[in-house]
Amino acid sequence: MEASTPGPVFEDYEPAGACGCRGCADRRRTRLLPVRDGGHPAANGGARRALLAATAASVVLSGGTVAAAAPHPVPDGPGTNRTADPGPPTEQGGPAGLHGAPGRPANQPAELAPITRAEIINRAKTWVTAAVPYNMEAYWTDGYRQDCSGFVSMAWNLGTNEWTGSLAKFAVRTTRDELQPGDILLFHNPANPNKGSHVVVFGGWTDSTHAYYTAYEQTPPHAREQATPYAYWKDSASYVPYRYKAVATGTGGAVPGAAAESSATAFPGAAKFGPGAVNSDVTRLGQMLVKRGGSRFYTEGPGPRWGSADLNATRAFQQAQGWTGADADGIPGERTWSLLVQGRGRNIPATTQAPPPAPAPATRPTRPAFPGPSHFRPGQESPYVTQLGRRLVEKGFGTYYTSGPGPRWSEADRRNVEAFQRAQGWSGAAANGYPGPETWRRLFA
Repeated sequence: MEASTPGPVFEDYEPAGACGCRGCADRRRTRLLPVRDGGHPAANGGARRALLAATAASVVLSGGTVAAAAPHPVPDGPGTNRTADPGPPTEQGGPAGLHGAPGRPANQPAELAPITRAEIINRAKTWVTAAVPYNMEAYWTDGYRQDCSGFVSMAWNLGTNEWTGSLAKFAVRTTRDELQPGDILLFHNPANPNKGSHVVVFGGWTDSTHAYYTAYEQTPPHAREQATPYAYWKDSASYVPYRYKAVATGTGGAVPGAAAESSATAFPGAAKFGPGAVNSDVTRLGQMLVKRGGSRFYTEGPGPRWGSADLNATRAFQQAQGWTGADADGIPGERTWSLLVQGRGRNIPATTQAPPPAPAPATRPTRPAFPGPSHFRPGQESPYVTQLGRRLVEKGFGTYYTSGPGPRWSEADRRNVEAFQRAQGWSGAAANGYPGPETWRRLFA
């Protein structure tokens, strides 16, 4: 977490009207801003003083101009943006009804309306697609306030404009491991609600490490969808996961565009199984195998740690389907999982002998760790660039090399990476030719 540098304390004052510097002009404009319904619960004067203090501090620290924050590189992948703000906005409006015409709050709904996870993500994406600008005193055409809490109010279809201090009453706390698309990560600072409080919609993990997730949020300059480190760029320890009380059951966190399966039936991926795996999907696999005749393979459990019992029981089930060779290697794939969760296919036959042990898997080279995005930028030179280039050539993506690959990052490297990223089905910022953890993982898989 970044440590904040304490700034000077400023009093509420009227800037000199004759001064033409940017700071004074900003402060004069701030005092003339209209106060609309749905303002911060604190007195308007307090909010104005907070805005003046923030403006004055920026003038003192930057010599009259507001310095732009340096961009932070973030992981690549579908629907990501590589530039991150140094932190969320600090201003937000307070609880209010929808902004109805002509500027009057609409009626608040009597009870929470059920909504699926897919609908929550779809609603969030409407603002992202429209690039709704951030403005704590403005309202979008749907009546929701254009700040972070208004964005979540809209995504959850609350029918009211809430703020970070009231969103929790519409939700129940959950945990990091239980997060699903449509949940939120909420930071409310009760000591000073207008200092750092922020909220984002959780869109799903970007990879199996659960270090980054897709965040949908309303933040300057406009609504965005971006790969974000858990729990957030700043004040990470202060963010709390919450789940909407009226989220429809049985959706399994399905995201628009994904298969119309719930998490109860969707295959969790081959990476969840095999030597070293420890997770709830291993437990569930074992439980399903026991129901299909595999109890004799387990002297205890099933449990979350992958073991020989899981391997042999899975292989016995696969062989019962008439599969051989790689199709009966004891590691569940989509076909194996689908038959188990749907109760289809042949059961494991009763026998007094366990099948012969599976052959030891071939030794795989260790996948090199991603060295970080800073090595792959114009002017950089390192052995990682050579390593990346050689792997691109091995994968058939070396078209743009006229010589090399070599240790100095070049446009040929970028174009070859871009070709590989596009081959993954990515586009836009996710296929800009600069490798991130997901590109690296897939290249060296």
